[in-house]
Amino acid sequence: MTRRFATHQKFTGGLAAATASLALLVSGCSALTTSGAEGEQTEQTVEEGFHVGLLLPELQTARYEAFDRPFFEEALGELCPNCELSYANADQDVDEQQTQAQAMLTDGVDVLVLGAVDSQAAAGTVNEARSQGVPVVAYDRLAEGGADMYVSFDNHRVGQVQAEALLEALEQDGTTGEGSIVMINGSPTDPNAADFKAGAHEIFDGQVEIGQEFDTPDWSPDEANSQMEGAITSLGVDEIVGVYSANDGMASGIISALRSAGVSTEDLPPVTGQDAELHGIQRIIAGEQYMTVYKAIRPEAEIAAAMAVSLATGEDLDAGEYTLTDVEDANGESVPAILLEPISVTEENIGDTVISDGIYSIEDICTADYEDTDFCQEAL
Repeated sequence: MTRRFATHQKFTGGLAAATASLALLVSGCSALTTSGAEGEQTEQTVEEGFHVGLLLPELQTARYEAFDRPFFEEALGELCPNCELSYANADQDVDEQQTQAQAMLTDGVDVLVLGAVDSQAAAGTVNEARSQGVPVVAYDRLAEGGADMYVSFDNHRVGQVQAEALLEALEQDGTTGEGSIVMINGSPTDPNAADFKAGAHEIFDGQVEIGQEFDTPDWSPDEANSQMEGAITSLGVDEIVGVYSANDGMASGIISALRSAGVSTEDLPPVTGQDAELHGIQRIIAGEQYMTVYKAIRPEAEIAAAMAVSLATGEDLDAGEYTLTDVEDANGESVPAILLEPISVTEENIGDTVISDGIYSIEDICTADYEDTDFCQEAL
């Protein structure tokens, strides 16, 4: 799979400009002290350009190839037209990501942007980069080992948003206090999944009965399907009033299991999701999935690009409208971070979120299989 391995891109001044609303700018001339590069770091300049490595974790979730990578490339090209970008996706393989990272370090990257497959295993990559004086931006997932900067969403809040939406759906259905819900959480190797889970429990505990709960290796829709089948066998399909699914991909497997158990579209319990994948949005308008969490990936990618330029050049990072805070990784290392706010998306606000932000068009959503839905009939 060629997408797994490093590709190289040299930006030029002729690259189409990134969106004019780029929210994070690198400014000033005073040096920014990185959090722990042990080797001697040579500051680069935007005028001469430098080498950036982008490592993304997996292909199960559509967002990384469809949005994160192109948005990052676009933002870096705007901020540093003469920079070179190397890219690789590990396809959920820890060893592969370590190999990719080592190849980039050997190739002489000046800064790494790392979306870790496994945050604990990524500590080796972070430490190796530090030993060579290469700063690391932890992207979307907080890698251990003392990354220099971190950008993600408020992942605890993501879980709260999902749980709040599910409780609201139960209230609308009149099933609050009846039956139980099933929780199908994300991958146990992804630190974000633990935050989603904790945030959801903060809302659920004491408010609803959790009949079955699972953690899902590799965010696998197939595994989520099997877990849901087990929950149906254990609880009985009629006793399940809602399903907490940590993301859209797993929601597809969950809904498939419910359908296999004989549940019609009209009788499906509300199912949550995350990532605002196109198929997730289409399931929402079809009445199969209740909600998803929209995380505005463009600003996340733009911030990561600005952090990379800041760390490579030693220039200050101007947080603009965002708040620069400190978070601790699992080893107690303090990392400067920007955490963005997630948004709950149901059928009612699709137009005000993923469509208005240009993520999808009406035509993208309202394909032949969905053109008869109420949403598409009103939109087309």
